[in-house]
Amino acid sequence: MNPQAHDDAALFSLARRLGELLAARGAKLTTAESCTGGWIAAAVTHVPGSSAWFDRGFVTYSNDAKRAALGVSARTLLDHGAVSEQTVREMADGALLESGAQYAVAVSGVAGPGGGSLEKPVGTVWIAWGAPGGVRLARRFRFGGDREGVRRAAVAAALAGLLDLAGAPGVA
Repeated sequence: MNPQAHDDAALFSLARRLGELLAARGAKLTTAESCTGGWIAAAVTHVPGSSAWFDRGFVTYSNDAKRAALGVSARTLLDHGAVSEQTVREMADGALLESGAQYAVAVSGVAGPGGGSLEKPVGTVWIAWGAPGGVRLARRFRFGGDREGVRRAAVAAALAGLLDLAGAPGVA
C-alpha cells in the first residue's frame, strides 16, 4: 500500500468532495467511530463550512460506550465482538437514530500493534455505511502497516465508501 495514498491532503480531499456532495443535497453526515478515534470527524470538520453538512460524531471506543451512546446490543457484542459486521451495522443504525443525519459511517477494528487474534488479526476493520432508509453496506477490510497506517487506511476507506454511497461520479 502506498503510504502517500492516505496522507492528510488525500484524506482532506476526500472529505471536501464528500462535503460538496452532501451540501448540494442538503444532507447531513454522522460518524460512529471506534478504532479511528474520531479521525473521520476530524477530517470532515477540517473542511471549511462543514457545519452545513456534518451533524455529529460518536467516538465509542469501549463496548459500554457502544451500548450507551448507539444502542449496540450486549448480545451482539457478546456473540460477535466489537469488530464485526453486526456491531458496525448497529453502530451506524444507532448514529442515524441519535442524530439528525441522513448518512452515517461506522468503524470498528483492530489497529494494533496488539489485540489481534487468528480470526481478527491486526489490520482487520469493519466499516458500515448508512443512508436514508438504514444501513446499506458493511464490509471487512484487512489493512497492512502500523497502527497509524491501519487507522489512516480506515479513514480513507470510510470516506471513499460514503462518496460511493452518495453517488459521487468517479468513485470506485
